[in-house]
Amino acid sequence: MRQARAMAVPGDQAGGRLILALDATMSRQPTWDLACNIQAEMFDAVGKAGSLNVQLVYYRGFGECRSSRFVADTASLKNLMTRIDCRGGQTQIGKVLSHGLKEHARKKVNALVFIGDAMEENVDHLAHKAGELGLKGVPAFMFQEGYDPVATNAFREIARLSKGAWFRFDRNSADTLAKLLSSVAVYASGGLRALESRARAEDRMMIEHLSGKRG
Repeated sequence: MRQARAMAVPGDQAGGRLILALDATMSRQPTWDLACNIQAEMFDAVGKAGSLNVQLVYYRGFGECRSSRFVADTASLKNLMTRIDCRGGQTQIGKVLSHGLKEHARKKVNALVFIGDAMEENVDHLAHKAGELGLKGVPAFMFQEGYDPVATNAFREIARLSKGAWFRFDRNSADTLAKLLSSVAVYASGGLRALESRARAEDRMMIEHLSGKRG
C-alpha cells in the first residue's frame, strides 16, 4: 500500500471528498471486481460540474485495515484497486468508521461509502461511531450485498445514525449499484441541491432516503 500512496494524487484539490470503503475478506473478491469495474461512474457523474476526490479504504486478513491517499480520477483509483487481493478475515467496520472521523478532523469529508455483506462486531460500538459521524455531518452510505439479517440491522442503524442511507444489492444488479454510487458522488460534490438539479431516478431515490421517507 506504500506504493499506492506514492502513486496517488494528493487530495488537496477543490471539490468533494469521499471515502470508498470495502470489505476485502475472502468472500468479497467477486464484489471487489465489480466495484473496480463501476467506480468510474462516480467520477463521470460529477463531470464538469465539479470535482471529486476519493480515498480507498479496505480491510482483510488478521486486523489489516489500510487506506490510500485521495485520488481525483478513475484511472488512479482503479490502479489502486486492481493491486489488492481479498484475504480471509473478520469484519473491521469499526476501524472504517473511526478512520472516517479522523480524516474529517483533518479536512472535511463529504460522504463515506461502505460496501460489504457481513458484520461481526459489537453493534453498539458501531452505532456510537456512526452517531459521531452524523453529528459531524459525514453521512455513511451503506451498500449491503445479500440478506444477512445481522448485517442488515447494523448497516441500517449506521446509516440512520450518521444521517446517510442504506441500500441492498446483489451481484446481478451492477447497473443499480453504479447509478447509486454516482448519486453519492453528486451528493459529495454538491449536496442535495446538486442531486435535485440532476434529478435522475436514482437521485430522487437517494433524496428520499436522505430525507427519511424510506426505511
